[in-house]
Amino acid sequence: MTNTKLLSSVQMAHFVARGSLRLDAVVPPELNVVGIETLRAGVPGVPYGSSVPDAYPEGSFVRLLLQIPEVAGALRSLVGPEPSVDHHAVHIREPREGQAQPLHGDAIIDVRTDAFDVQLMYYPQDVTLDMGGTLSVPGSHLRRTNESDTGRYQNLRGQSRLVCPAGTVVFLHHGLWHGGRRNDSDAVRYMFKIRFNPTVRQLRLWDTSDLGDPRVAAELSTTFPWYEQATGRLEIYNRVLLWRSLTGDDSFDLDHWVSRVSNRPERQAV
Repeated sequence: MTNTKLLSSVQMAHFVARGSLRLDAVVPPELNVVGIETLRAGVPGVPYGSSVPDAYPEGSFVRLLLQIPEVAGALRSLVGPEPSVDHHAVHIREPREGQAQPLHGDAIIDVRTDAFDVQLMYYPQDVTLDMGGTLSVPGSHLRRTNESDTGRYQNLRGQSRLVCPAGTVVFLHHGLWHGGRRNDSDAVRYMFKIRFNPTVRQLRLWDTSDLGDPRVAAELSTTFPWYEQATGRLEIYNRVLLWRSLTGDDSFDLDHWVSRVSNRPERQAV
């Protein structure tokens, strides 16, 4: 953990805008071999709220995965030290299985706007387009839906269908719309997911030395093709609220969106 690589403010803003952060090929090849063997055998469940040391003993595959500096740094930056394990799951897609998971958002009852859980998704092998991968809709994480309300949608403009090298780890905001695509290849596809709950306030947990970088505001201002022209502004508004919470800066704004609607003058006219 001494080599933990914290996220920068630009990377955090990227996550807040998109609802995900991707780390390509950060897991070394030799550990990916162990990963596939581990996922094939299955990972026993753990009680809700377990600490990482209790859930994953020292030297176990999952513990080694979480100790990779880039992975450990991203996790600490997003949810802080000593997060608890909500649950984990091994997802296996058989060759040419002919079906996909409906587009959905997790945590149907989770309406927090000032905190979030993260889901770590690990891919131990190269994921090609015909293997399906995980479909996600960038910027959808702050648009509140009931879990499977989006299940009737087959495709949305600007969606992302994961194609990645072996050893890729993706962190998702718990509200991001996503779904596993069908596997049209001849290979079994493996993915391992862990949901983490923060145990500390998510306040400036990353490397904030670049907090004033203009690229932070540029990331937070990103729009996506599926946004409607008017209601897409709601995503910007909610992003500002989340960024204010994460930084502790109640004056931060983009194009006056939050300042405008939070205007409550106390001075009385005479």
